Amino acid sequence: MVNDVVKTIIRREVINVGADLLDKIKTEMIDLESDSASTTYYTESVNSHARAQSQGFPERASIAPSASQPVVYIVHFVLESDVFVNTGDSGWLAASTAYAAVSSPSTQACAGNTPQTRDQWCDFDIHTDYYTEAPDTGVVREYWLELGNTTAAPDGVPRDVLTINGTSPGPTIYANWGDWVRVHVYNGLENNGTSIHWHGVRQNHTNPQDGTNSITQCPTPPGGSITYEWRATQYGTTYYHSHFALQAWDGIYGAIVINGPASSNYDVDAGVLWLMDWSHRTADQMYSTAETDGEPEMTTALINGTNIWVKENNETVGERFFMNVTAGQSYRLRLVNAGMSNLFRFMIDDHTLTVIAADFVPIEPYNTTSLNIGVGQRYDVIVTANQAHAGSDFWMRAIPQEACAEIENTDIKGIFHYEQPNTVVATPTTTAYNYTDSCYDEPLSSMVPVVAIDASGVGFRSHNEANVIMNSAGLYKWYMGPTTFKAEWDNPTLLQIANGNTSWANTSHVVEVEGNGKWVIVDIEMTINVPHPIHLHGHDFFILAQGDGSYTSNTTLNTYNPPRRDTAMLPALGYLVIAFKTDNPGAWLLHCHIGWHQSEGFAMQFVESMSQLEPMIDTSALEKNCAAWDKYAAANSIEEDDSGI
Repeated sequence: MVNDVVKTIIRREVINVGADLLDKIKTEMIDLESDSASTTYYTESVNSHARAQSQGFPERASIAPSASQPVVYIVHFVLESDVFVNTGDSGWLAASTAYAAVSSPSTQACAGNTPQTRDQWCDFDIHTDYYTEAPDTGVVREYWLELGNTTAAPDGVPRDVLTINGTSPGPTIYANWGDWVRVHVYNGLENNGTSIHWHGVRQNHTNPQDGTNSITQCPTPPGGSITYEWRATQYGTTYYHSHFALQAWDGIYGAIVINGPASSNYDVDAGVLWLMDWSHRTADQMYSTAETDGEPEMTTALINGTNIWVKENNETVGERFFMNVTAGQSYRLRLVNAGMSNLFRFMIDDHTLTVIAADFVPIEPYNTTSLNIGVGQRYDVIVTANQAHAGSDFWMRAIPQEACAEIENTDIKGIFHYEQPNTVVATPTTTAYNYTDSCYDEPLSSMVPVVAIDASGVGFRSHNEANVIMNSAGLYKWYMGPTTFKAEWDNPTLLQIANGNTSWANTSHVVEVEGNGKWVIVDIEMTINVPHPIHLHGHDFFILAQGDGSYTSNTTLNTYNPPRRDTAMLPALGYLVIAFKTDNPGAWLLHCHIGWHQSEGFAMQFVESMSQLEPMIDTSALEKNCAAWDKYAAANSIEEDDSGI
């Protein structure tokens, strides 16, 4: 239990357009991080508080925490602006004569965690079994998010973008291992319901907080709000995103950083580095093409929310992302592929990557020159700035793998820049490492979990062949097993359980599994030449086998400390065999994380330990949100035209 009062300062004031914006934000963040942690301060305008109340957010309790259970309030208010500027290292920020909330993450390294001892974390360390124990910090990290619409040009080409607090990506949610996280979401979108899913967060005994349309909730309608609360029992890197239709790929996503121990030492945590394919049309505008003609070609991709684009008249617009480094320092990069369909091979010319985590699972460090990152996957890597003798600027590359998806512009690069006196960022002349274009995960033999767990005694088996067909209406639908997935917006799985209506529709593809630590093994086979990133909610799964061809009884299963993660690649014309233990009651979705495919039905769900799940459901809150959605949908003639997730 943490007994010290944790300090949070919230400042809200007018910030001018231009370079002063970034300088002011950086200055205030430094001020916040360097202040003493002995007292709690809170400064906020009356108008912003009134606005939060008018949007239906709950009254905040006293911000003075008790000595035994300190509470940290970290508030993000909407940036009231229709103008976006490129920050270079932070993506696109709304900026005009606008009000901006600047807040400190208020997350500092736990005792014992230093650049030389990153494996330590207070009374815990990298070998602690985080599935069974976590620090009891007594801290609640509280955030307010507002979704909205704007126009932005991340690569210099304007288009409609959905935002969170005026930005895309949205603000990063920070927490320490063991903290509770409470997030209030206000839906300010035009003509769009929403839900926010906490990708990879285990939601240990908090399944109703998973934020999945048609499974754990109805969509939250425009003008509505919802509060999610969950505990950070894992640590590492992930992100949150909308689980409503294709909103995530039009801008509703943001990072989650949960601080904890690491399996290798480093000097600087450089934060999240986003990889994201991008189109000059919205995903919503492209969906009809996906349904009738197959997966659309994406236009380009972004690194940390920015890139260049060469127009038809040969004018170059937009700008490259660049990262400043100091020679001799080692940097932790938290790589996230939040894209629609493209797998990226990431590298920094002439530098070695030390991989220390795959999704939320710390692994034994290994070195590589490049790294394949599928949609929904995360890798934490360490790169040492040890090439200053060779130059000051090196290409940072996110190379779309052509075998996986189609993309028009493959020139996806940023700049790794050594800061030196009298030097500026210049166009690198470095050369990429050799590689083979592929859609495969990193070798399973490389991803060895630090916390070793065997998958012995695997039992129940669910066999699913994945395929795509064109239905009688001429629309492509994906199948995983006997049916294409289509759930009900207005009657989510948890509401059906609460009401005792568990005669599941075939298209909801429910598989009920018993609890008490039994094993579930799932093998998925891909019958056509298309790879898929497979993501499971509520669990890290064990990868028992993965390969080309068909899975047979002769296929060897690796049950000795196999790789664990929450998203893995199903190879084209191949198989993926995964397993998880039934130790977390809930309704958990298993689906392809390519946006087009999940909207076209590539999904199924496990209802785990139903008798233990029922008491967790707040039926009143669930029904209230569903009633609000039903009212909005009826008034606006909104019909479910995809899988519901």
